Amino acid sequence: MTDQDSFSTRIKVRHYELDTLGHLNHSVYHLYAEVARLEWFEHAGGGGDGLRDLGVAPVLLESNIRFRRELRAGDEVDVSCDVAFGEGKTFRMNSDIRKTDGTLSAEITCTIGVMDLTLRKLVADPREVLERAGLAVP
Repeated sequence: MTDQDSFSTRIKVRHYELDTLGHLNHSVYHLYAEVARLEWFEHAGGGGDGLRDLGVAPVLLESNIRFRRELRAGDEVDVSCDVAFGEGKTFRMNSDIRKTDGTLSAEITCTIGVMDLTLRKLVADPREVLERAGLAVP
């Protein structure tokens, strides 16, 4: 794990995550990115009750993946999570999955929103709400 702007977490590929060809199953790449996103939220200060107290939660709206190189059982990967805010109700949480030798195995781009759990609608300014909840956002 490094600083907040280039957060990453290490994961070891397990045998039960493989497909019939012995490669990491396609759906597991998305799970690895989810692990990195959740750990980023904890690292940024979202592990407490701040989001819950505001009655909001982050929601995944879209996830796209580009596969680059296969992964096999025993490989260790670093999964990054880079957060980028712009204008509007959504922001990006992008992940690269890299072997420890630096080989890029996958690139994942996710669109995230922050939902008001009472209204069941996205908040207008997700960055402001995350900051109000106590998260240190880039």
